[in-house]
Amino acid sequence: MNRPDTGLPNHFELLATNGAARTGRLTTPHGVVRTPAFMPVGTAGAMKGMHWREVREAGADIVLGNTYHLMLRPGAQRIAALGGLQTFTGWNGPMLTDSGGFQVMSLADLRKVSEQAVTFRSHIDGAKVELSPERSIEVQRLLGSDIAMQMDECVRLPAERADIDRAMQLSLRWAERSKRAFESAPDGYMLFGIVQGGDIPQLRHASAQGLIEIGFHGYAIGGLAVGEPQAVMLAMIDETAPLLPRERPRYLMGVGTPDDILEAVKRGIDMFDCVMPTRNGRHGVAFTRFGQVNLRNARHADDPRPLDEESSWPSARSYARAYLHHLVKAGETLGAMLLSEINIAYYQFLMQGIRDAIAQGTFEEFYRRTREDWGRGDIAPR
Repeated sequence: MNRPDTGLPNHFELLATNGAARTGRLTTPHGVVRTPAFMPVGTAGAMKGMHWREVREAGADIVLGNTYHLMLRPGAQRIAALGGLQTFTGWNGPMLTDSGGFQVMSLADLRKVSEQAVTFRSHIDGAKVELSPERSIEVQRLLGSDIAMQMDECVRLPAERADIDRAMQLSLRWAERSKRAFESAPDGYMLFGIVQGGDIPQLRHASAQGLIEIGFHGYAIGGLAVGEPQAVMLAMIDETAPLLPRERPRYLMGVGTPDDILEAVKRGIDMFDCVMPTRNGRHGVAFTRFGQVNLRNARHADDPRPLDEESSWPSARSYARAYLHHLVKAGETLGAMLLSEINIAYYQFLMQGIRDAIAQGTFEEFYRRTREDWGRGDIAPR
């Protein structure tokens, strides 16, 4: 099954492999994305607690916006009239938008799924809204994102096989409609298909096969990190990634922790997104070379040492743990801001290390050393 698609230009260049791990270059209308790439999530056109320049300085090439939230507020037509999402937000770099389907399933009230579309009531004002594959693509084109995602139905795990099968088959039909709706997009813009199938290998295989026959610029693995154990997620990546065209980018949606990312890269994944760096930062948790560090803990209250004196990110090496602890305990906005930027910077530091190791043929050593550092844990209390 691992064969190139026909009839679609490929904007992805595979530069090196090391085992199943890959590093490459994805060229978009708004710039080049180095892969493996982690995409910080700017759900409503903003990165919570961070300025776009900090996101860029931290090393991010591409960010994610959310179709569901942006179509409800401020509205796709308004954003288009103001020059598109990059101009509207000031990011001015590559941007991927999801289809909105996952948020409809998880946030909207009174939703109803039919062959034609999903109808739901807005969580903002209760207005009735219909989101079809064609409308999802229309909204994403109005937003002007470099990479659009097909409309799909994501089923939370665990679920019955019949429910997973029904959603997977519906997602395949919606994939065809999404591709037809995307045909008028300008050259250089991309549409990714989404492999569904829950935790059932046979359904994952059928979904991947169906998407490859339709043909997309890239392929995502969806419906994971939705409640299942990590072992199940990794098993589904093992089942799915080898089936996808080698020449196309592979995106694992909504993942995840640094550990999840490292394991998925080892299995051939190129792109990731997750709200975890900024969400955890707002709750007082930092990601570091020593693993997760909870700044709420009293052990940090009198500690003048920084989070990581060897970090390349200024905030991680210049602010005392005692001060970060104080900010978090006092509920100061600055605490959330500092930890969010520290976390985004750590994720990008991890991705750069991964890319370098794959290019140098030393990914296994990098994998082992990184896991050892996490395993040792945080520095001893002072």
